Amino acid sequence: MSLLSLTPMLAEARRGGYAVGAFNPVDYASMKAIVEAAEELNAPVIIQTSAKTVIYYSHETLAGWFRELAADSPVPIALHLDHGKDLEMIKKCIETGWTSVMIDASDHPFEENLARSRQVVAWASAAGVGVEAELGEIVGVEEDIVVAEEDAHLADPDKAERFCRELDLGVFAPAIGTAHGYYKGEPDVRFDLIEEIFRRTQIPLALHGGTGLPDETIQRCIKLGCAKVNISTNLKHAFIDGFSDYHRDNPHDYEPLRVLKGQYDTMKELMKAKIRQFGGAGKAADVEISTS
Repeated sequence: MSLLSLTPMLAEARRGGYAVGAFNPVDYASMKAIVEAAEELNAPVIIQTSAKTVIYYSHETLAGWFRELAADSPVPIALHLDHGKDLEMIKKCIETGWTSVMIDASDHPFEENLARSRQVVAWASAAGVGVEAELGEIVGVEEDIVVAEEDAHLADPDKAERFCRELDLGVFAPAIGTAHGYYKGEPDVRFDLIEEIFRRTQIPLALHGGTGLPDETIQRCIKLGCAKVNISTNLKHAFIDGFSDYHRDNPHDYEPLRVLKGQYDTMKELMKAKIRQFGGAGKAADVEISTS
């Protein structure tokens, strides 16, 4: 039950009116912290690896960590590729053991985005792997690719409806006004767009750029159709701050394992707070029942 595609996980989240936290680990310890946070709260969770993390550690290493940490877990866990742009990388993720992948061809014209996404869906469906795809471009920095405000564009509801009708997606990521990274001003989230796109597609939506959004904004997005909330920048800050804060408070402690535990605890507490915030605590058994 634990190694699961995000497709049934997010379908159940929509039925239950909550969202599943999707966290981007940066090393073995942060992946372990994601699993342990979910287990302590009896919650479904998504471990999502960035493409640059895959390049840094290798497909085999990350998949090995995932199997070691999650294979016997009592909670449902997905291993998801976040913002996959290279088709060969995506294909290898499917072959190596990812349970879900994202094809992000949003920087291509609509028809090419659709064609590339269709190819990934074909590979994934044959392997029982879920797929996320994106329409429109989200402002900010992701995967070291910068999308300036003047270049970002929101998803068109007519195109979104066709896009989702022609693809078998587990989750859909339309650009709705959020941004990757911390917000420098007031985020302009288009709630009307979320509502219309979900009404017309009935596909669980992914909320990218979850870091820094006010709780009331996140709760409204969940209510309108978002079933997956991405947290990457928050985790990166906890990774660095957890280490440096421990050393600041214990300047004479040079035992590395104690410093690493301080870092680990900071990351785990952040993820537990986010899981609670999104409503996923105590929901693990619901996913098991709905997929049995």
